[in-house]
Amino acid sequence: MANFSIVFHGSDCETKAECYLNGSNEITLEVYLEQGSPCNSQLITLDKSTAIKLAKTLRTEINKIQS
Repeated sequence: MANFSIVFHGSDCETKAECYLNGSNEITLEVYLEQGSPCNSQLITLDKSTAIKLAKTLRTEINKIQS
């Protein structure tokens, strides 16, 4: 299995989210907050079915964005 992560940068240029498959075969999203925050990152770990539901919800919300 490939060993990589995908990083998304926030529109404010001070936050980012990293997405990767962890050692427990689950999806981990790690959100990094701006420098100097009391808690610099937060982890969200999702099983496959929850990750699929999140992806579908994101697509639905993206489709609502007006161009």
